[in-house]
Amino acid sequence: MNSSPFNKVLAIETSCDDTSVAVVNSKGWVHSIVCATKDLDHEPYGGIVPEIASRNHSRYLLPLVEQCLQKADSTWLSIDGIAVTNRPGLMGSLIVGLVTAKSLAQAYNKPLIGINHLEGHLFAPFLSDEEYQPPEDFGFPYIALAISGGHTSLYLVKGLGDYEILGATKDDAAGEAFDKFAKIIGLGFPGGVRLDQESQKGGNCAAYDFPRGMIHDDSFDMSFSGLKAAGQRLAAQLSSEEIQQNLPHLCASYQEAIVEVLLAKLEKARKKFKLNRFILTGGVSANSRLRQATLLWAQQKQIHLLIPPLKYCTDNAAMIGLAGILHLRNGERDEMNLAPHPQSLETDFVYYKSAVTPPSSRRQKRNQAGSSGKGSPS
Repeated sequence: MNSSPFNKVLAIETSCDDTSVAVVNSKGWVHSIVCATKDLDHEPYGGIVPEIASRNHSRYLLPLVEQCLQKADSTWLSIDGIAVTNRPGLMGSLIVGLVTAKSLAQAYNKPLIGINHLEGHLFAPFLSDEEYQPPEDFGFPYIALAISGGHTSLYLVKGLGDYEILGATKDDAAGEAFDKFAKIIGLGFPGGVRLDQESQKGGNCAAYDFPRGMIHDDSFDMSFSGLKAAGQRLAAQLSSEEIQQNLPHLCASYQEAIVEVLLAKLEKARKKFKLNRFILTGGVSANSRLRQATLLWAQQKQIHLLIPPLKYCTDNAAMIGLAGILHLRNGERDEMNLAPHPQSLETDFVYYKSAVTPPSSRRQKRNQAGSSGKGSPS
């Protein structure tokens, strides 16, 4: 492993609306990371517009690559490979990132590796920089709760490329449930962030009784569609004045319902697998109440818990770079026919015996097309 020529990679992440480029070394050190977030472009539409997202990627990506190299005090001579998100995500966004990565790989004769965006989140807590360094004694196996606007899954991470999905949401992801309720009560976009902020204004988390879907279910699976429907029914019963007057309480109560379900699944996994190493990752792991509650749970149960800094919770190229360089050092490469995929590949993860197959994977199985990307690492 020490003789591997892969010591530094340039990584590109364009799976959704954020454009991100990073330079990362084999130890997870982030030499530089630059991002372009264009929430204001999507705000008038109340959500992410795929066409706007892909157009913004086309506009900002190459300048960000140059800026990232400059901030890292690096040239293409010191870059050993290129890692890029090629699944899952918005197809237009993925195509921009992948075509750019392929062009750079060919122009500078660099090896290319395609990375599953979700795998990147599983390694985000192991990134390091001047402000954050993960503990050196944290290793495999560990339980990972990855939660975002499009995905909510509980993983058993056994090693590089060896990931078992213990449970997943049967319908809406936690981040989607946050965003939809925020939109219903008039908070706009990005909803989850604004809901969190509003809940901190003296919100009483017991003011409203929202359902906790599947919290007592024997499986590790989750469901948030019932919560979303309950929030919609409640909002319909309240006047706009009542919603405004009780906004912090509505947000805190709704938020608590999601947090309690997630914590229940973490506790169930702790009891089942007798592990004391856990990570919390993904965009929703930036939620202040979830962080507070999970840290308290970890303290009470003597859990070794890792949560990445806020900048590595949301979609970022640094996590793609770390996963990418680990695969490159493992002898893996992708060819120039690497394809983008809107969903994860069937070979990316295995499923625990009682785990529901996420809706995205069910659609993929019905519409499976030939893949020219890499399979599961050995």
